[in-house]
Parts: sequence; C-alpha cells; structure tokens
Amino acid sequence: VNACVDVVLSGVKLLEALGLEPSEGKNHAVLSSRQDLKEAFAHFMERGAAAERFFSDAEAFQDIARTASEHPAAQLYVGGNAALIGQKLATNPDLKILLCGPVGPKLHELLDDNVVVPPESMQERDEFHLILEYQAGEQWGRVRAPAANRFIFSHDLSNGALNMLEVFVSSLDEFQPDLVVLSGLHMMEGQSKEMRQRRLMEAVASISDIPTDIPIHLELASMTDQDFMSNIMHQQVFPLVNSIGLNEQELLFLTQSASGPHASLASWSGIPDVGVVSDILFWILKEHGKTAERASDLTRIHFHTLAYHILVTVDGHWGNQAAAVAAGARAAGTQACATDTIDTSKVFLKAPLEFVTSHTEAPSKISLNPDEPVVQWHREGVSFHFTPVLVCKDPVRTVGLGDAISAEGLLYSEVYPQ
Repeated sequence: VNACVDVVLSGVKLLEALGLEPSEGKNHAVLSSRQDLKEAFAHFMERGAAAERFFSDAEAFQDIARTASEHPAAQLYVGGNAALIGQKLATNPDLKILLCGPVGPKLHELLDDNVVVPPESMQERDEFHLILEYQAGEQWGRVRAPAANRFIFSHDLSNGALNMLEVFVSSLDEFQPDLVVLSGLHMMEGQSKEMRQRRLMEAVASISDIPTDIPIHLELASMTDQDFMSNIMHQQVFPLVNSIGLNEQELLFLTQSASGPHASLASWSGIPDVGVVSDILFWILKEHGKTAERASDLTRIHFHTLAYHILVTVDGHWGNQAAAVAAGARAAGTQACATDTIDTSKVFLKAPLEFVTSHTEAPSKISLNPDEPVVQWHREGVSFHFTPVLVCKDPVRTVGLGDAISAEGLLYSEVYPQ
C-alpha cells in the first residue's frame, strides 16, 4: 500500500546543487535539516550501505524535492515497494494488478496499463521520495564509497499512515485476487509511537479480514525502531502472512530486535556469511512460522543480498522453489544492468564458492557447482534453496531491485492449498 514517485539522481550532485559542503558522516534516525541530510548521506556512503530515512520538516523537504526533481540529471520513476512490485508483475501480460497507494497525477501517468487504481486511491499531489545514488569508488570530500548503493529519504505522510490499507482490503471482494502483496509498514516509523501502535492494530484487523485462502506476501524494508520491528514480528503481522521478502540489513535488524541468533553482530562485513544468514532465517520460521503447535501462516522467506539469494520454506506448503529463487536472481542481473537477458560480459560472480550452512548446529559444507547453481539443504522440516547472483558490474539502476526480485520469485512460486 505504499506508492510514490521516485526521483533518482546522484547524491553528490544534489548536495552540490543545494550548496552543501562535504562533512563528517553522522547517523540520524530522523532527518530534520539539510545539515542532518548531508551528515547521514556521508555516513552511509562511507559504508556503502543502503538506508532510508524520514525527513520531518515538510517545507524544507518540499524545497529539496523541487531542486531534485528539476535537476537535469534527475530521473522520475514509479516508486514505493507496493507500486514497484505491481509494476514488475504487470510486465506479465496475463496479469491484472490492483494497486492501492496514494496515487498522484505523475505516478498515475507512469503506471503500466495492467495496473488498476481504485478512484479512492487517487490524490491531487504526488508523494516524492528522493533516491540519492553513489557509485563504487565515488568520492565526496574525504568520503569514498566502497560499493555502489543509495540513500533514500522522504516526507511522506499518507504512506506513513498506511492511508490506503482499508481501501485496499475493501477492494479485494470485487477484485478476487490470487495473491496479495503488502508493503509499506516501514513507512510508519515517521509517526508518533502512540499513533503507530494504534495504526498497526488497525492494520492487523484489516489484514485479518483478507480471506484465508489467499496467500499474503509481506515485503519488508529498512527500519530503525527495534520495538516497532519486534511488535510486527512477535504479536501482530508475521503470523498473518504466508511469505516475507527481505535483505541482509533487514534480516540483521530483525534478529537484533528480538535477540535471535547472531544478534550480537553489529553489522555485516563484506558479503553476509551464508551460515549466519541461514541460522537467522531458520530461527524466524521456527519461532514465528507455522508449526503443529502455533497458529501462524508464515511458511516462506525470500532473502536477497547482492551476491546470493536464499528461499526458505516450511516443507509441505510450497513448490517450484528452485525455479523461483533462480528467477529472482536472474531478475536482479537483468534489471540492474537494464538488459532483457543476462549479458555475461556485464556481470560477475561475487558469491562464496564454498560455505557452511550453519554456525549453531553441525553444519554441512557446500561447494558450488556451476552446472547446478541452485543448491538445496534441509533442517528440521525446513528447506533451503540457495543460488548465486550474476552481479551487474556497472549497475544502471539499483532502486526497486529487491522488489523486482521478490515479485519474480512469487510469480514462479507454487503455493499448495492447505
């Protein structure tokens, strides 16, 4: 239920256009000024890490957004995880997509014809999200980026309040979907704690109204509030959904928020260790997923990081996992390079060629075989499907990559009726 217009441009170019000098990096959970913006941008650029932040000053944000959207180097795209997943699915001519997010005039013009927007979802003004990209090795003052990534910020109140969730759920009766994809919970972090808690309870009530025979996928995104993440996981949202999509930042944040395995790890250094990732994924399904004793619907997690993807499923609920995880990896390689098929001259392998499958129990050691790139292993009724990604050497566009990966993986996933 989150939708917006993404304004994509070089972070360094925007900061220069705003007349901001390079400075020391400093993390800010919420941005309230241009000073906060440049410090937070430098902080994440120096680490080559993706991040997303709320900009609290509406007027200051409108000024920055105007400068960004009118910059000659700026590109305007469909944005918001929900709209991006909808756009990706809409490239399949046999699918009709219902999108309920705050849709302004510019966004409506950018959406695929296969995307249906109910009239209640339309609004007069677009919500803009600013996506500041930087390349590997790019410099700004003393800061040098070790990897290409992006820093995202917005002052987005309608997505932040999940304004369109009820419109969405009430539209399902008529639309009769085969699959529901939810995203945008992370946008609520800009709200006060009380407002957020109340809205989360209302969201849970709405999601509970979705007929149980329709599978629900939840796409997570960058968050900073551990209590809020813990609420989403423990009490409320995880048990209601069948499937989750997330990346390495979200996975680590999740285990830190709930004191799960490897929670003492402060951050990833380089490529996330496969064994560590597997332990956390296994724990999520064991602690919060469907078991004989637990009333939870969660049976699938699609994990994606730059170098590899893992699809984890509770046995007996999903089929075609090898094709699904491979399709997601292929989508990552083609979309980042903006090619229709994988161009071998433009991609390279970054995945570990050997790894262990766990650090908390007796692991098995796996060596990759290029002829069979999808590797699988099992652990107590849970299946893991791993594939390396052919990583684009010079990515044209990194935004929405996770959404494209999750959407493509869902298209190829077979859900068994229970």
